[in-house]
This record gives sequence, C-alpha cells and structure tokens, in this order.
Amino acid sequence: MLSIAASGDRTFECDPKHTALVLIDMQRDFVEDGGACGVLGANVKLAQAIIPNVAALLGFAREMGLCVAHTRYGFKRDLSNLAESVRLQSKDAGGEYGTQGPLGLMYVEGEPGFEIIPQLTPRAGEIVVNKPTFGAFVGSDLHAQLGRRGITHLIFCGVTTQCCVESSVREALDLGYFVITVEDGCAAFEQDLHDATMRTISSEGHLFGWITSAASILASRRAAA
Repeated sequence: MLSIAASGDRTFECDPKHTALVLIDMQRDFVEDGGACGVLGANVKLAQAIIPNVAALLGFAREMGLCVAHTRYGFKRDLSNLAESVRLQSKDAGGEYGTQGPLGLMYVEGEPGFEIIPQLTPRAGEIVVNKPTFGAFVGSDLHAQLGRRGITHLIFCGVTTQCCVESSVREALDLGYFVITVEDGCAAFEQDLHDATMRTISSEGHLFGWITSAASILASRRAAA
C-alpha cells in the first residue's frame, strides 16, 4: 500500500495495483513555446515548470507498477466531433480550433501539436485516449479502460488546472473514483486560476478529493519500501 501525505493533515491510501496516474493533455500545443497556446500569448512557462515533477511522477508510476493514462484534447480531422458552440468560443479566444497553427492544424488528431511532449512519451501498454471534451471521461473510453484494469484510485496531474484537470477530477468523482490532485504537477496559464482551483478542490471539507505534492508521492515510495 501507498500512504500519500495530503493537505489538511490527510492521507491518501491506495494499492498500486488499483491506482492510475492520469496525465491530462501534456501536449505540444499546450506546453511548448512554439505551440498554439504559446504563440497565441498564453504563459506556457507555467506549464513548462511542472514538466520535471510530472516526469518524476511518471517514472514513479512505472517503477511502482501503477496504471498510466495519457489524455489528448482535440478533434477528428474532419472536425465532426467539434461542437459548434466550442468552435465559436475558440474563435472568440483568437485561436479557432482546426485552423492552421505553428504545429499544424490546431488541436487536430495526427498533427504535431496534438502529440504528447517528448519528455512524457507514452510507452507501449499505457492508456492513451483522445477526447473532444474538457473532461477526460465524457467522449472517451477512459472509464471502460480503467474498469478493465480494476482501477479505483486516480492521481491527477497536467494542464490546464482550471479547465481540463478540474473537469476530469469532477467527472472522476461522479464516477466513484478516489481522487488526488498533485498541486505542483498541474498548471494553468494564469497562476491565480491555478490557486483558485486548488482552493475549490479543498473547499467544503475537501469536497473534491485530496491535494498533494510530487514530493509527497515520491516519499510514499520510500515509505512503502
């Protein structure tokens, strides 16, 4: 068993055989300077700052035998799964989905910007799901894949905190998972949005699960050993 120290003097207990590390949307378009978000003016440095922690967590998960799941946000090449409301919102934000960006068509499957950053390249046997929604479960088969592996506990990290990470956390809780979010393994393009999301997760007596740090997860490995 792993005993992970969490905020509020809480402990997240989980069996590695039934636990998954979920990496949300660590894609080139979201993280790299030359990706769509960076070129459109987002502060991708905040996203880049978490890469060492996420890489360490990925190494931890692989060493401890945890299930690993990677998600990628984007749409089919014909944009058939892009809702018109979402397209219009992306246009209003200045980066219309499916149009040409610095790394190919923005947020489109198969384009260079859609891929996971090289530092976190998925390995054979790890779950990789494409999703046309902010949450990781609606519009994907992630829940079914985790269920086949007997997963009951989830460790979340990735980008962006207040959007796809928080949406995924809420969906996971509604589906009955035990959920812990790695505060320094997540990032938003604005620090205050990240901080506000952490306050929301811990609000009302930790209504949305546990919050921890990368160091606390890595320390649980030593304790288990």
